[in-house]
Amino acid sequence: MVVDDERDLCDILLFNLRAAGYQAEAVYSAEEALEVVHGSEFTVHGYDLLLLDVMMPGMSGFELARLLKEDERTKSVPIIFLTAKDTEDDTLQGFSLGADDYVTKPFSIREVMARVKAVLGRTASPRTAELTFEGLTMNTDNKTVTIDGEPIALTRTEYDLLRLFLEHRGQTFTRQQLLDRVWPQDVIVTERTVDVNITRLRKKLGRYAACLISRTGFGYSFEEVRDKQ
Repeated sequence: MVVDDERDLCDILLFNLRAAGYQAEAVYSAEEALEVVHGSEFTVHGYDLLLLDVMMPGMSGFELARLLKEDERTKSVPIIFLTAKDTEDDTLQGFSLGADDYVTKPFSIREVMARVKAVLGRTASPRTAELTFEGLTMNTDNKTVTIDGEPIALTRTEYDLLRLFLEHRGQTFTRQQLLDRVWPQDVIVTERTVDVNITRLRKKLGRYAACLISRTGFGYSFEEVRDKQ
């Protein structure tokens, strides 16, 4: 997640991160970042790295880092500071807060990408090849999905949607967020396309169809429902 109030810079970073194969998104304040963190299963299904600006209106990046490092759920999440504060004291403060790297502005995108790769290489934990929810199992190595041991046939888009929902159970995604995360950037599709694919996915999920919830005015989420048939 990129946290920076400079939207143009965020757009450039997101373009390059996604082009390199990373799943990435941006928020534009430390307060918004906290909302995202507290609204998701951050350390289990959330972000592997924060690119964090220091000088932002309201809460600073240093203060956000302090709060994250004091929280048991998020203290192990790596942070790279991106900032124009380039004095020795600033750098030392960043590292004292648990930063994994510190890049001063202006910087080259190639440098940032190299540092992202290096930090993730040092800190990334092995990911399980399976995502499970009760009797629903997704094997991310061989790209198969089973319900109670019985395979179900999904299209690539249906598979990618289900994987996103299983990785972020309980988090509500807008249609635009789903378009950004699941569909290729060079493909022009409408929000109605999301609804169509969600409907098709529900039909294949059997008793777990009820877990794929539509929230009017907000989007879709996947969560436990007690009265599944």
